[in-house]
Amino acid sequence: MYPEFNRVNEYISEAKSLLNTQRRFADIFQSIVTRNKKRVAAKYVNEKGKIKSYKYKVFELNVKTYAYAIGRKLKNIEGNNVVVLKHANAPAWPELFYGILMAGYKPLLVDARTSKEGTENLIRQTGAIGIITDDMYLYEIKKLNPEELLEMKGIAEPKWENEVIFCSSGTTGDVKLMVFNGENFCHQICCSLKMPLETKDIMYPKSLGQINILAMVPFHHIFGFVAVFLWYTFYGCALVYPASLTPSDLQSVCQKAGVTHVYSVPLFWDSLALQTTRKFSLLDQGKQELIKKMMAYNIGEISKEEAGKASMSIVRKTVQKNILGSAVRYCISGGGFLSTETLRTINGLGYNLYNGFGMTEIGVTSVELSSDVKVRLLGRIGKPLNGVEYKIVDNQLFVKSPTIHVREIIGGKERKTEFDEEGFFPTGDIAEVDEFGAYTLKGRQKDVIINADGENIFPDELEIYFKDLPHITHLCVLGIAKNSKSHAEDVALVLETDNSITDDDIAAIEKQIKEIEPKLPHKVKIDATYLSKGRLPLANNMKVKRFVIKKAIEGDTGEYLPLHQKQQVKKFAGFDKKTIEEILVPVKETFSKVLVLPAYKIEDDAHWINDLGGDSMSYVELIKELQDQFDIAFKEETLGVMATVNDFVYEIAQLKKGNK
Repeated sequence: MYPEFNRVNEYISEAKSLLNTQRRFADIFQSIVTRNKKRVAAKYVNEKGKIKSYKYKVFELNVKTYAYAIGRKLKNIEGNNVVVLKHANAPAWPELFYGILMAGYKPLLVDARTSKEGTENLIRQTGAIGIITDDMYLYEIKKLNPEELLEMKGIAEPKWENEVIFCSSGTTGDVKLMVFNGENFCHQICCSLKMPLETKDIMYPKSLGQINILAMVPFHHIFGFVAVFLWYTFYGCALVYPASLTPSDLQSVCQKAGVTHVYSVPLFWDSLALQTTRKFSLLDQGKQELIKKMMAYNIGEISKEEAGKASMSIVRKTVQKNILGSAVRYCISGGGFLSTETLRTINGLGYNLYNGFGMTEIGVTSVELSSDVKVRLLGRIGKPLNGVEYKIVDNQLFVKSPTIHVREIIGGKERKTEFDEEGFFPTGDIAEVDEFGAYTLKGRQKDVIINADGENIFPDELEIYFKDLPHITHLCVLGIAKNSKSHAEDVALVLETDNSITDDDIAAIEKQIKEIEPKLPHKVKIDATYLSKGRLPLANNMKVKRFVIKKAIEGDTGEYLPLHQKQQVKKFAGFDKKTIEEILVPVKETFSKVLVLPAYKIEDDAHWINDLGGDSMSYVELIKELQDQFDIAFKEETLGVMATVNDFVYEIAQLKKGNK
């Protein structure tokens, strides 16, 4: 056991006090503000780029002010007691959350990016009577502005509600909503009780250093709510709010605020690993070798003697200065599959990155806690946390835990949470357990691809082989049905590109895919590659919604183009195919240049403004470019009327014919 164990264990044991209460949200809040009044509650970036902070004493006062204002604003409104909280992470979010509960209302946590239509659908399905948001929309229910609420000074008698509603990843149709109560989250806090047995770095008293955790994962998401907001406010730590989620702002706030803990989804860690690797490749050979040795030393591949200068802390801190700073002690990835390559890179940089597991339905139920870097690199999700049990049935992970939601709302109708005969909840995740009782996830049961040989293929394992493809912003691997009579599926790779990609780049990517294929496990072959005309749909946990893409491809909606597919050239009366193609290609190239869009995203009949996002200024540029290119002058009466590639092709063909 490490020397500081007793101090860390005593600090974590504060959670036990919740078990002697009524286990309500009111008890969690009271424990926070009673024990932590003098501790820093929030750090944020002000308008001048300076780090500002305030303590839990101010946090408590703000919660009571919000509760008073919310109660006054909604006092005479009849109906359900649900209030929508649609707000991005900010110091106000935790205060609004507890303010809603204290005023006697049930928070419905909604992604701040949700469309008006999606928000209204959630309002209808829950019967919400009010919404707290700073968005631009008008709703049929009472809308409350957070800044205005804080200006209403007063203290009301607490009426404490004890339930909160979380959304599933969708916002259209009959959405699945999960209802949790205060007891669920009292037990969720107590899940931390055995953590000191494994590590001193995930949670520790101020005598061992100030914990500053980056508030990056959205709090409406169960991972952000539990692992950042709930756990770290209960233990009186400081939540650090970046000005934005751009790499420069994240780097800046981590360094200025001394961020010690960074929890995020695999997409963030994959992106950070890729960007860092690319930056290193631009350095001179000597620096590259030094960093390579440092990373090998940090993951235990070479000894201190073999690393030499690269093992020195000053080298690590110098490298970290341009990434997340050198104060970071603990990192967790949750919400999806984390590749071995990313684990090696982030841990190699000296950031201890661990893998965790949770779901909206069950909360956070495990995280790898071993301080052994070689164990971290295995990508395990660790053992079940305190009070949680796991079992595997037919390769599927089942969970028994007092943190599981108490009931569901689907299509406006409530139903009890369903368990098996032993009280376990089916997660839908495929898992393995080793001889030490630690678990590893293989993928989602519904995402498994079954090929013609009946072999199970896990998409997550394949995606990591393609993540370094140039110009690719997102990608996914999924199964596409071969035909209606067979259960076998083709393995499809779907790519979302940046807008600078050219036809030559696409050809190069196709070649790279062919070169990668022989390296894929189980001799898997990519049967089809698609290019997405828009952005790939992402769930709240930032994972690609494979089922949405699968449905679109199988339904031939045209949203995803096979790599080799060419648009059919429209026939124009009086012109042969060759003449039209000779005009079409350069016209589309000019559209692509002016719009800064890849040619494959430009349909021949897509409208310049309505479909392609052009405007009047860029239209003028387009006209000039095409007139110079074809040595023509468009008739004044056609300007503004021509709006598609086909419009311009036909008009240019007419003008060229008339000039002969």
